[in-house]
Amino acid sequence: MFRISKDSQAYYLTSVTKDRLPIFRKAAIAQLTCEAIAESRKKHGFLVFAYVIMLDHLHLVTDDKVGPTDLLRLINGIVGRRILDYLKAPEYGQSLEKLRISDRSDGSKYTIWQRHPDARLLWSEQMLWQRIQYTHLNPVRSEFVDHPNDWTWSSARIWHGKRADDEPLEVDRDNIEWRS
Repeated sequence: MFRISKDSQAYYLTSVTKDRLPIFRKAAIAQLTCEAIAESRKKHGFLVFAYVIMLDHLHLVTDDKVGPTDLLRLINGIVGRRILDYLKAPEYGQSLEKLRISDRSDGSKYTIWQRHPDARLLWSEQMLWQRIQYTHLNPVRSEFVDHPNDWTWSSARIWHGKRADDEPLEVDRDNIEWRS
């Protein structure tokens, strides 16, 4: 069980796509992203408490088992590789070209991410709960849906007890030990 405290923090992670391109608007890419996060979680043992995948960014609320820098590197790495592999199909050449970069020290030709992802430290139940709610309300604030449960690429349904049969990404909601 995870119990948030100053000694056991959570993180609110945000990754934004290159030039805020709407990379995740295609359901197949959003699903591929969920599968990549699930695979990374299983391999590295971190918890996912909440998430949302918007058209041009994603938010993830997680524990501190891996650390924010390493976790962002792991998640952005696997998601980026999977999406770029998907876009290398001939019919997506134009989309792939929008992700071209130059002058990268590692020799990369493409990226889906802006250079500086964001990680915020959460050390209280109030902060954790606020970030979970903020995450779930993203699609409502963007006027994509009227209710958070209506956005497919979010953990809102799980948190609201309205789990779909085909949830794209499971979360560790039941692994949080709340004080009150």
